[in-house]
Amino acid sequence: MNPLARLSRPSKRTRAHADAIGAPLVWSFDGAFATCLADAEDALRRAIVQVGDVASIAVLVELSLPALKRRVVAGDTIQPAWGMFLERLGSRYGLPAAPRVRFVPGAGPLATLVVAYRSLE
Repeated sequence: MNPLARLSRPSKRTRAHADAIGAPLVWSFDGAFATCLADAEDALRRAIVQVGDVASIAVLVELSLPALKRRVVAGDTIQPAWGMFLERLGSRYGLPAAPRVRFVPGAGPLATLVVAYRSLE
């Protein structure tokens, strides 16, 4: 047996660790800004119920700057809805850290919510 072949295979512990990381849950939202935020919060609430007890969880909110600009031109306001949304996500759901927010310069849906988690197994 080639001794290097044994080194190239992942160990049982490595495979088990990789299996414990769930695929991220991703939702995209488009439309009125306040409606997108309400829908994103509802999706987060459902995701928390779906994943159950986890070892760790991370939440990312992506906002498309071109889509946001179109919504502002259409008359949507950003504040106070954005501030209240971030406050609710940081205080209501028991997240270990505030959601990360990333502003995307490319076109796409107005908002994307990504929930990544690691199961207890």
